[in-house]
Amino acid sequence: MPEKSQPLRKLGFLTIGLFDPADPAAGHESTLQIIELGEKLGFDSAWLRHRHLQFGISSPVAVMAAASQRTSRIELGTAVTPLGWENPLRLAEDLATVDVLSGGRINPGVSVGEPMQFDTLKHELYPDTADVEDFSYARVERFARLVAGEPVREFSGKQGVVEEFSRRVEPHSAGLRERLWYGAGSLKSAVWAGANGFNLLSSSVIFPIPDQEPDFALVQQSQIQAFRKAAADAGHSGARVSQGLVVIPTDSASPEQREKYQRYVDERTPRTLTPQGPRGMMFAADLIGTSEEIAEQLYAHAGFREVDEVAFALPFSFEHEDYVQILTDIAEKLGPALGWLAPPTTSGAPSTV
Repeated sequence: MPEKSQPLRKLGFLTIGLFDPADPAAGHESTLQIIELGEKLGFDSAWLRHRHLQFGISSPVAVMAAASQRTSRIELGTAVTPLGWENPLRLAEDLATVDVLSGGRINPGVSVGEPMQFDTLKHELYPDTADVEDFSYARVERFARLVAGEPVREFSGKQGVVEEFSRRVEPHSAGLRERLWYGAGSLKSAVWAGANGFNLLSSSVIFPIPDQEPDFALVQQSQIQAFRKAAADAGHSGARVSQGLVVIPTDSASPEQREKYQRYVDERTPRTLTPQGPRGMMFAADLIGTSEEIAEQLYAHAGFREVDEVAFALPFSFEHEDYVQILTDIAEKLGPALGWLAPPTTSGAPSTV
């Protein structure tokens, strides 16, 4: 998006689906209501983070299945599912099933690597195979082949009177392979994703590029450009890129909400000032202010200028009414300020759910 005259094409949002461990049903219901509101407001997509052994959504596939039956248009995605926790064949079955139920609206985003804090849980996750599990790109390649419908085995056909078997993952959902996304934080992963036929999820957390200034926006821009080149070189010129910064518009926020939001941003700002940890992890600054102010900051952001679709991340620890206010302002104020137009079938949505 190099010029303001080039409108934002797709507007999405991302949520962690936080819940109270004493009442998890209420938190999950809140997430479903937020997705319903997103559709009413005209959002193109809703994305779920994947959290294990935490108080956020641990099974986004199940939540997407529920959301698919309460919505009709909005696309549903994961950003991202860490494949180190998953059996690729079983995940392919689950995602294909939900994609069929949703009418082809699922956008699975995945990543690879050893599960976070693996030493504390490998005795339960992989009690017999922890030392030989492959957490490399080969795991996601296998997953993609299975989603695409490539053979799992040679055996197929009838056995007995009623049992009939397939060679591939069933159900097969045509088009799902083209809707696979890879969450890349490094230049290496971005290039790999482009070369291997994935779309790119670029979030608010990335890793630096050697010999390049550690400026988040410029590094993100370089990663996206490298992804697009790798995709084009591999014949995937239509590959999509989505950016996922945290934005907190305050247009309709109450004074109390504005104060709370600013405290949240202030607490998180120090980590954005310098690379963190041994790998130099870089965090994007949260953008807070009126939609007009946020739009100006985005147009000045080198990473944002490379994309025409976004999945703005909702803050982790806010209340349901806060998310309603933020989503409503994004759809009614910020999106239009970025040139986005709600689908023509969208009617005026209520401000509460």
